[in-house]
Amino acid sequence: MVDSSLVPPTAPATAPTSTATAASSRVGATPPVGVDGPVRPRASTALRPVPLDALRLDPAGLLGGWQRRNAAATLPHCIEQLDRSGALDNLRQSGDRERPHEGMWFSDSDVYKTLEAAAWQLVSQPDAPELVSFVEATSRLLASVQDGDGYLNSYFQQGQPERRWQDMRDGHELYCAGHLIQAAVAAGRAGVGDALVPVAVRVADMLVDRFGAAGIDAVCGHPEIETALVELFRFTGRRAYLDLAARFVDLRGNGLLGPGRFGSAYYLDHVPVRQATEFTGHAVRQVYLLAGVVDVATETGDASLLAAAERLWESAFGSKTYLTGAHGSRHRDEAVGDPYELPPDRAYAETCAAIGSFQWNWRMLLATGAVRYADEMERVLYNAIGGSTALDGRHFFYANPLHLRTDHNATEDAPSQRLPWYDCACCPPNLARLMASLQGYLATADDTGTQLHLYAAGTLHTPHATVRVVTEYPWHDRVDLTVESHSSRPWTLALRVPGWCAGATVRVDGADIQQRATDGYLRLNRDWRGTTRLTLTLPMPVQVLAAHPRVDAVRGCVALRRGPLVYCLEQADLPSGVVLEDVAIDPTGPVDTVVHGTTAPVPVTLQAHAVAHRGDDRDLYHDYPGTPVEPTPLRLTAVPYFLWGNRTPGPMRVWLPTVIEPTPRKEHQ
Repeated sequence: MVDSSLVPPTAPATAPTSTATAASSRVGATPPVGVDGPVRPRASTALRPVPLDALRLDPAGLLGGWQRRNAAATLPHCIEQLDRSGALDNLRQSGDRERPHEGMWFSDSDVYKTLEAAAWQLVSQPDAPELVSFVEATSRLLASVQDGDGYLNSYFQQGQPERRWQDMRDGHELYCAGHLIQAAVAAGRAGVGDALVPVAVRVADMLVDRFGAAGIDAVCGHPEIETALVELFRFTGRRAYLDLAARFVDLRGNGLLGPGRFGSAYYLDHVPVRQATEFTGHAVRQVYLLAGVVDVATETGDASLLAAAERLWESAFGSKTYLTGAHGSRHRDEAVGDPYELPPDRAYAETCAAIGSFQWNWRMLLATGAVRYADEMERVLYNAIGGSTALDGRHFFYANPLHLRTDHNATEDAPSQRLPWYDCACCPPNLARLMASLQGYLATADDTGTQLHLYAAGTLHTPHATVRVVTEYPWHDRVDLTVESHSSRPWTLALRVPGWCAGATVRVDGADIQQRATDGYLRLNRDWRGTTRLTLTLPMPVQVLAAHPRVDAVRGCVALRRGPLVYCLEQADLPSGVVLEDVAIDPTGPVDTVVHGTTAPVPVTLQAHAVAHRGDDRDLYHDYPGTPVEPTPLRLTAVPYFLWGNRTPGPMRVWLPTVIEPTPRKEHQ
């Protein structure tokens, strides 16, 4: 039996002491200095994350504004919906055999993700009594309903205890346990919810006893437990948790789950991880598994596991990722499709998969230091993740299509507008926990210096310096930095140059620096003592993009991107009587950037030349090219994809057909 005491055998230096925990549980108290964020490797890695409280985002900036909205609207909304949906009542009455379970059988995970979000929010907002109350009350509730052996799952406790661990493929018991553990790690690091860490430790100890080396060979149909166990190892220092995570990774791919409804590849149980060559299966499960694979590889030094993650990354981002950074092209099973199977109108592109991709790429960035992972974090954050939440912070997309057709037949599976909640409510609380901890994913620091990966207005404190960032990025290309340092030796400030950017420049104290980016970063090594002012310029002209010709669904179409932002066309910006599907853009014409100011609902729009064809008077199938019809010239206005759907519901598309005349036939020579 693994020791379940609250004091780990080898307590990490960053784990809060009981005194700090008690102090920070009081409303208005300051959390422990140097609070670790969601991912804190113990082993040596290429990059080291900064503490969660080392960076504070400016709420006037875009990312800071998202975080403020999350605190003010999304997180309270999630807490409210936990009551309305019955998710909390399931736990409150988990011992009542007569009461039917409400909602999905894995609804406990919605509670745990919301708990995690609240804990991270309390790091930057310790004076939030409603959040403290929610964390403390829910932690006590979980402790009160947990079984003596550590088991905690309201669905199985509530009426069918004999079915525990009988359905590893679809039961989601380990999935729920993983989210509980992650919530407890967040609470432990933030110094709130004293009862939650012991609950999670008892759960983890039970899992070690049941599924460890001397136990049952099994894996969960929905990966998530792997990364949670690694983080609990990082928090407590207990090797048994890391060993169990590694065991789950090693056992996967041996057919333990059976084919199920969608086949073993859906559950990522068709081939061992080290042998896998294709990014496949249920999109969320795949990216969650790969996040755990990188965590295990990092802590065990397993180069073969990291190589597998890199190989699957190549598969994912080489031919199976949408322009927005989203994953998942099939509604039937929420799954990744074949290479280049990326239909814009049938894109499932689940919000949770986008979040999982962001988290996977963060781990890859820490493990390797390679800029391409930061590039993908930026792409998916500003597009697929950003577009999932309405401006009010209380309505969400579960699926994120790149084309919503005129007269779309909406269902909850494919709605025409964001909804306040879902029967399967995984996405809103997942968004809440990411946004509450977002500042922890932007920068790293180590003995050599400080590295900025994602640009946002705010203030960063590292051992080397205080770095203040003033910017309207991604609306504008200028990033101003003020570095205040008392370091007695030179160190390196590394500034990422995004892969979409050419011609980046930097000025230091008003002087141009002839510095070229290497491996995607401008690295400035110098004696920084005193105050230094820098201006980084990342030119962002509009790009007219085409897809690989094997992406049949968008052949003959183009998309518009400016900086990291993908743009789209909405029906709301078309003249009366013009149908979205009848519009074709002139890809050879100029595309103008129109700046409306950062206080405008849409700060920057794009304008392009296009035509509208009369498409409703043709037969469904007709001779090519048909009777010529004089098109109507148009001036198109495109808006950032992440802002679509915030006006009246209506059609939208990212990929725009082009104006192409039939090529005259030439005589054979």
